[in-house]
Amino acid sequence: MDREKIISFFDGCAENWDAETIRNERVINIILDNAQVKENTRVLDVACGTGVLFPDYIKRGAVVTGVDISPEMVKIAKKNFSEIEVICEDVENLNFTEIFDVVMVYNAFPHFPHPKRVIEKLSTFLRDGGRLSVAHGMSREDLLKLHNERASEVSLELPEANELSKIFEPFFNTDIIISDSEMYQVSGIKK
Repeated sequence: MDREKIISFFDGCAENWDAETIRNERVINIILDNAQVKENTRVLDVACGTGVLFPDYIKRGAVVTGVDISPEMVKIAKKNFSEIEVICEDVENLNFTEIFDVVMVYNAFPHFPHPKRVIEKLSTFLRDGGRLSVAHGMSREDLLKLHNERASEVSLELPEANELSKIFEPFFNTDIIISDSEMYQVSGIKK
């Protein structure tokens, strides 16, 4: 996958992203509960897009920083959530002085060209005992179908949940593996 194609694709989607986003509130709450997002949790939302989960973090009293590779997505997120720091950068190029309690990758993991490398990088952003959560608000099968229709050039196949947990292994103790008809989530605690 080409980085510039990914940026161009999401820049082109940004204007209508929020209008086309389908939210399942119950599933989002399960994902955030499993990730242990609560009051004063410091969250790094990776590939945050327009800030789809920002209201959920705010409602829970979490402190969030967003990062996305798409300048147009970041522009909308900053406009809609001026109180939240949103960084436009490839997460693999970032280094933080701040350490987070939770790193969340929501509805985005297939768009990272180097899954093992990004998992390792994300582990460096977490405190010991911090949590990484890779989640999708739909089934793996529905996501594969959607990506085959619309985003095949800018996405890899989302690994089976058990396969992703194996990628987590060197850095995380995986304690949540869900892949059902409504959602997908692999989450673990930093070793």
